[in-house]
Amino acid sequence: MPDLPDLSSATVDAIVDHVGRSTLPFQRANREEQYATAFWFNELVGTTAEGEIIRQYLVTASEPARVELAEFTLRPQLCAPAMSAEKLMMIDFAEGWTHLDGLGVAVMPSAGLHAHGARKGWQWTTDEITDGIAATEQDIAGLGDSPVQAYLLGHVDDGDGSREQAVVIGRIAREGDGRIQWIGDLPQGCVGAPVFISAPRGENSFKLVCVGVALPAGEHHTIAPFDRIRAALAAFPSNDGSAPGVTAPEARPAGPKRRWWRRRGRQ
Repeated sequence: MPDLPDLSSATVDAIVDHVGRSTLPFQRANREEQYATAFWFNELVGTTAEGEIIRQYLVTASEPARVELAEFTLRPQLCAPAMSAEKLMMIDFAEGWTHLDGLGVAVMPSAGLHAHGARKGWQWTTDEITDGIAATEQDIAGLGDSPVQAYLLGHVDDGDGSREQAVVIGRIAREGDGRIQWIGDLPQGCVGAPVFISAPRGENSFKLVCVGVALPAGEHHTIAPFDRIRAALAAFPSNDGSAPGVTAPEARPAGPKRRWWRRRGRQ
């Protein structure tokens, strides 16, 4: 990994430390295609005297979520006790997602995944993108047409099946039509991954902001912004903590574990 300026290095450390366990790589099962990354997101619905009320989702890009049979690659740090299998096969995968209109983003309620773990005698031990990290309208409005350094947390397909985690460094800029463009390399397997920036807060201080979700390339790779994702999720009914009319698909485990993350810097 090349030497990075202090702010960049601190931002990479903050991403790994705070949300390193938020991502899951997946692909079409039994096929070498549709490699992508999903991540856990906690939507803050409200607060009570007992604490915060959240709805939890997996979030990814719409296109890779449309396959019927998929598999997640697990790493030991996401489960307690650690699973013996490194793959989690998902049947009826496409039916488990709600696609957010006009955003190119799909969300899956996490209840089915938690229920599967409970049936098998383990629980998820993930990090999540939280309300405090997900970009607000003000955060997105603060982006201009001058590119700023950005950091994608995804799972790269290096052709060996490992799908190891990488921090990919590029830049983002907001176009005149409001689209947020990713400038730089986007390795295979990183579609659907969360993209971050570090927003300065004063001397030697910054706020980690998740700008949004990396989408497949058209003319360029774009980022679906989190302010619009928030607005779309806010329209969901809140009585059962899930997207309307959606049941998470059946999960079943399948296969040796590998180390759980590495950094990859790209200028």
